[in-house]
Amino acid sequence: MKNRLTGSLVLYKTSASDYVSVIESFFGSAPEGVLVVMDHSPEALQHAVFNIPRVILVHRPDNPGFGTGHNRAYAMVKDVSEFHVLLNPDVQFGSEVLPALVGVLNSEKDVSAAMPRIIYPDGQIQSLCKLLPTPLDLIFRRFIPSKYIRDAINRRYELQGMPQDQRFDIPSLSGCMLIMRSSAFEAVKGFDEQYFMYMEDVDLVRRLADYGRTIYEPSVEVIHRYAKGSYRSKKLLAHHIFSAIRYFNKWGWFFDAVRRQRNGAVLSAIGPKALNGNCVEYCSNIQRSKPGL
Repeated sequence: MKNRLTGSLVLYKTSASDYVSVIESFFGSAPEGVLVVMDHSPEALQHAVFNIPRVILVHRPDNPGFGTGHNRAYAMVKDVSEFHVLLNPDVQFGSEVLPALVGVLNSEKDVSAAMPRIIYPDGQIQSLCKLLPTPLDLIFRRFIPSKYIRDAINRRYELQGMPQDQRFDIPSLSGCMLIMRSSAFEAVKGFDEQYFMYMEDVDLVRRLADYGRTIYEPSVEVIHRYAKGSYRSKKLLAHHIFSAIRYFNKWGWFFDAVRRQRNGAVLSAIGPKALNGNCVEYCSNIQRSKPGL
């Protein structure tokens, strides 16, 4: 009988200071849970934390990619999984988090996935509730010389004016800490393994929304030591751009009816007063000129 919370964690040459805290967080919050750790490092990671009961450690030095790793991890526990949580190695959280999220999915049967409030170590809220992206949001924005315009695009795309103490249906949630109904994850056939890294969570949540609501749940919070590696590494930036191109080739560059409908729904729910007026005016002009955005 499926009655268990399971989780998956993908590591690649990860510091013990990161993965120890997230593994301890998982079992502190779900003592009876099962966590599959996929180690994609060239040399197998070694630590006593991997000896915790109900940790399943798998070493895959061929490094098949982030989404593929999570898919393979889930396949090992799917027979006992009712809810499955995706974890990044750079998150940590208290004992109240997973019971609260499971409670939401138990009481809200139409929810397929939920992301808690995500904060930086200093307590500031991270803008990880987002719209489904347009090419302007992901690619062209980086090459716009005007900081004013870049900031305006970011404010809208990242829903920066959204009330952070209210639950909202969000079209794009971060995979750094995402709990899913296992039946929904199976229905969408997991991550699209064509993505090696970046954009795989955007693609996944988009498809999960076909099977239920994808929500931001602010009643509990998680600390995320967000690195934004693609802003510091040209190699990671190239991976990010390549994945963005793959995403738009799959779902549409300028004409995407699903993006238009879901983005419009959350912007309407939040209301224009919650967003910066300049951003709304600027981005509305973009929408009028690009009807598929």
